[in-house]
Amino acid sequence: MATEDTGPPPVSTTVSFSAPAWLRDLGLTSWFLIGCLALVAAVVWLLAAAFTIVGPLVAASIIATVCVPGVNRLQRHRVPRVAGAALVLLALAAIAGVIVLLVIGGITSQGDQISKEASAAAAHGQSWLESAGVNQSGAAGASESVSTNVPKAIATLVKGTLHGLQGLTSFVFGLSLAFLSTFFLLKDGPSMRRWLDGHLGVPRGVGQTITGGIVRSLRGYFRGVTIIAGFNAAVITIGALILDVPLAGTIGVVTFVGAYVPFVGAFVSGAFAVVIALGAHGTSTALIMLVIVILANGLLQNIVQPFAMGSALDLHPLVVLVVTIAAGCLVGMIGLVLAAPLTSAAVHIMRELSAARTEIEVTSPDAEPPLPPPTPLHV
Repeated sequence: MATEDTGPPPVSTTVSFSAPAWLRDLGLTSWFLIGCLALVAAVVWLLAAAFTIVGPLVAASIIATVCVPGVNRLQRHRVPRVAGAALVLLALAAIAGVIVLLVIGGITSQGDQISKEASAAAAHGQSWLESAGVNQSGAAGASESVSTNVPKAIATLVKGTLHGLQGLTSFVFGLSLAFLSTFFLLKDGPSMRRWLDGHLGVPRGVGQTITGGIVRSLRGYFRGVTIIAGFNAAVITIGALILDVPLAGTIGVVTFVGAYVPFVGAFVSGAFAVVIALGAHGTSTALIMLVIVILANGLLQNIVQPFAMGSALDLHPLVVLVVTIAAGCLVGMIGLVLAAPLTSAAVHIMRELSAARTEIEVTSPDAEPPLPPPTPLHV
């Protein structure tokens, strides 16, 4: 019996017009990236909007993380933890007050001399440009621009700081919040960390590894930066005194404070020292000052850094530079200061978790993924 010819089988439009798998995966990944970027933008906006609260809390967290070992040491000597936290906090307040007075007082009291030396440095720069073949009007314009803008920058820095202090309500609120937050974090830090370990959405052992890595990186980083800042400030201040450069004390304070901002702070403080030397004693002294700055921030710092930092900042300098600038653009000063230690903490945490997983997989391939060894809670 003959069968009726029904023609070719129907074509499935769903299969024919469906996107390739690689294109679907690319589109899905793109939406994930857009969502992550939107989340980051929302978090940055929220932090900026709530900076009056977030800023003091972040500062208090950093200070408490670095200074909790002092409270623990006092507690081991039978000093009640509340009293130990109060003693450490009072010592920190005294140190901070001295530094603020040195920085603001030094700049405000010597602002006229800074402007004078900057103008003299601009005059030297004009003569260099003319010697290099730049016409007189162009060189004079560059010199006038520097002479005008540098004093304005100094005045803006000073007046901006004082103007910020004049907003007394906001200033007192932020200072009080930072003071109280630091006290409670010093007093109850271990119990707060214990609670946080169990509420990160991961097994407690993993949570302890995460918080322990962050604590160790922050503590090691800021301890190391303080040692390096003191070393750089001492070398550059001694060099300025030997060269009879004016404002040697101010140069030392600016160098010390600038060391807490990776790369950018060293560049700004070094430029400040060289400009003052150039305006005061001319080209030869400025070149010697430049060599001292390069040695302090380069060769000599590389000798001190391994002892000061240890493994606290196990990152390539290019990575530190990129993450510092990127975080500064997104979050501001907090990003500049915290980018390097938090990136280092992330690297160390991933390394510890990966090492723990690999060790268990080698010894027992069929076992469940391990929990990393818990970090001690006495921090």
